[in-house]
Amino acid sequence: MSGSSLFVIGGARSGKSRYAQTRAEMAGDLPVFVATAEAFDDEMKDRIARHRADRDARWRTVEAPHDLSGAIDALNGDGAVILVDCLTLWLSNLLLADADLARAGEELCDAIRRFQGVIILVSNEVGMGGVPGNALARRFGDAAGRLNQSVAAIADEVVLLAAGLPLILKADTSAAARHVQGRGPL
Repeated sequence: MSGSSLFVIGGARSGKSRYAQTRAEMAGDLPVFVATAEAFDDEMKDRIARHRADRDARWRTVEAPHDLSGAIDALNGDGAVILVDCLTLWLSNLLLADADLARAGEELCDAIRRFQGVIILVSNEVGMGGVPGNALARRFGDAAGRLNQSVAAIADEVVLLAAGLPLILKADTSAAARHVQGRGPL
């Protein structure tokens, strides 16, 4: 089996996580949720708890707030179904740790390319608003835009969510993509 990748992008509260979770559940019996968030405050702790409550007992969770490519490689294998949520939180973690963002993005894309199974990645679209008023926010926006473009370029399918509605930006009609979309066996 070759790998199949779906990139789900959208604004805050656009329905992207719910859409990605549904697609992962359609793709396999034992999906793995790769969590990138770190709970530094009560609001984020509550947000993480709500996301966990949305997933049933089939799901296994792996935390990867920094070494995302390593986590993807560790889960690599025929029949694997993983959902990475979300790339922008992961990028924020790296930015605050003063990591090499370009190198981390390249390593992530390499891990996605190597993945033999179904990988679904979620990210925030941060480039549809105005230019942020401070240097850190501008650096983050630039890095997120570059990362999203890189992942979209290699993904088999890209879906934009707006108001809970999916808009297919890039489609792959290969057998693997049809499987991810729940439209038939490989």
